[in-house]
Amino acid sequence: MATAEFACAVPALIVVVVLALSAITTVTDQVRCVDAARATARALARGDSEAGALLVGRRLAPAQATFSLAGSGREVSVVVRGRPSPGLGWLGSRASPTGRAVAVREDVDPVVGLPPPQAVP
Repeated sequence: MATAEFACAVPALIVVVVLALSAITTVTDQVRCVDAARATARALARGDSEAGALLVGRRLAPAQATFSLAGSGREVSVVVRGRPSPGLGWLGSRASPTGRAVAVREDVDPVVGLPPPQAVP
């Protein structure tokens, strides 16, 4: 009798452990995506090149994360999307860690949206 219960409990326990580890990995990747999006947006807002800003973000992002950059005259927007953990892949895009950040450009006048006037010597 005890063998039958044990045979049913072990696979269920394995499934619970795999799901728990996948959830922890997804939460960690979520934090990394948010950090990468913030760092990339900050670098772009400072006036860094797009390649330099992406280099900063890729160091913080999870492996195989995708970056989406957008901007207007006054602000930049960055979205970083990671891949779902293998244990949660069956949930599709709902399990994908995502980070979003928006930053105001420092090299433009915040009121007009143009570069600040240059000082005349």
